Amino acid sequence: MQNDNKSKAIVYCRVSDPKQVTEGHGLESQETRCREFAKNRGYEVAAAYHERGITGKLMDRPQIQLMLKFLRHNKNKEHYVVIIDDISRLARDIETHIQLRTAISATGTKLESPSIEFGEDSDSRLVEHLLASVAAHQREKNAETTKNRMRARSMNGYWVAHAPVGYRYEKREGHGKMLVRNEPVAFIVQEALTGFAHGRFETQAEVQRFLESHAAYPKDRKGRVHFQRVKELLNRVLYAGRITLPNWGIHNQQGKHDALISFEDWTKIQKRLNVQANAPIRKDVHQDFPLRNFVTCSCCEVPMTAGWTKGRSKYYGYYLCQTKGCDLYGKSIKKEHIEDAFEELLKELIPPKPLFDVASAMFKELWDERSHHRHKEMFAIKKEKVLVERKISNLLERVIDTNNKSVISAYEQKIKELEESKDVLDKKIANCGRALPSFEDHSGTAMKFLENPYELWDSEFLEDRRNVLKLCFTGKLCFDKNEGFRTVCKSLPFRVLEGLNDPNSDMVPRRGLEPPHPKAHGPEPCASTNSATWAIQHPSQDAGKRVIL
Repeated sequence: MQNDNKSKAIVYCRVSDPKQVTEGHGLESQETRCREFAKNRGYEVAAAYHERGITGKLMDRPQIQLMLKFLRHNKNKEHYVVIIDDISRLARDIETHIQLRTAISATGTKLESPSIEFGEDSDSRLVEHLLASVAAHQREKNAETTKNRMRARSMNGYWVAHAPVGYRYEKREGHGKMLVRNEPVAFIVQEALTGFAHGRFETQAEVQRFLESHAAYPKDRKGRVHFQRVKELLNRVLYAGRITLPNWGIHNQQGKHDALISFEDWTKIQKRLNVQANAPIRKDVHQDFPLRNFVTCSCCEVPMTAGWTKGRSKYYGYYLCQTKGCDLYGKSIKKEHIEDAFEELLKELIPPKPLFDVASAMFKELWDERSHHRHKEMFAIKKEKVLVERKISNLLERVIDTNNKSVISAYEQKIKELEESKDVLDKKIANCGRALPSFEDHSGTAMKFLENPYELWDSEFLEDRRNVLKLCFTGKLCFDKNEGFRTVCKSLPFRVLEGLNDPNSDMVPRRGLEPPHPKAHGPEPCASTNSATWAIQHPSQDAGKRVIL
């Protein structure tokens, strides 16, 4: 059929599936069919508008609005028709369909399609509205089906939403698309979460700074990791191998993907998020001044600040007290003077090699002894699990016996908390059933730090240097310009090593823990020498076994 008015045609195409956009099939086939229809009707195609990846429920779509703007601008100038491949391409909602039909008609433009004849009589309107209702029903049914399938897959342990940082989707045989580790980001996330769980990072700000220091971790356009992203990272139970989707009634479902941290560590993170940090790090701590806010003034004992001063040819770093009323207010100390003294202080913490070998043998013996008592721990944990299960059973009975909604809600919350505790206990039982790793594999990093804490301080990362301060000392360090560092409060491991090396230490009673045996062979520890020192002085004896704790 030829058109005598030689109208011009506008082609409108739409796909809502992102896969159709990337593969390029849907839009191309729609436009081809519309152009063929226009050719048969004798229309000249003036323009084609492609709507990509947008649902037909919406009225406010970019391309449809551009098309309406074009038609309003050309109203009463030229005669146009709008061609769509199918009624569902215009809209998949009856209200949206009616609004678009009205808007198109208001410009004096006709709507045509190779699939349906649009008319203005009552019968044509009825058919059009029925088809529009069917399209809306199909959209709603598709959404409902998709939601049910996604929920069912989530209940089977598969994550169905966007892959979080540290994961990516990969097809696996027998599983379909599932989450897998996305290295090296997964390792960075794992280190951040584990560090916060075990106190390496005291605050979320430290986690944020750690993530920003790694080039591989995704950041915003300004090269920053937003604080809200850090908070979401720490709260995601998905990293513990669990799936929680409250809107779908899914709580702590065991996932099929590999966990980056244990559920026990995730529980520790949640507990830490609910309490205030013991030693929060200031935001103004910078790599140039790692001792800022940790070294205090010798006069007022307030943490000193630091900064750079410009000289004639270069900048000079200083630490200084800014407490008004202090005798040392505004008096600066050279950066090199304080930091060199601190490095000497760290080197003094390095234990003698024989002493460290004895301490290492002691720790290994304790580790081996612990591995022999795992079954006792498992028995105690199983007993605790029975008590938790009994509490859950009692609460369930109470829920059945009451009709008060607020009481039922409180019971359900308590049951949820007990179920989480039970999951933690199950994990502990599973861990107790495994053989402990060797002492060297498990404690190598810690022993290396105790052997020489200065190596970690010499790191290029600010987090490592701040960790040295927290691991080596229990409080801030007071520095005097003339006397240097005053009394230092060392952490427990270094106090123990220092005590073992001090003949006058009270780490072991002067008479030992057992009375001397008159028939004992070989030299005995004297009253002024503890067993560790005696072992060092008599290497011919079995030092590892003669140490008495």
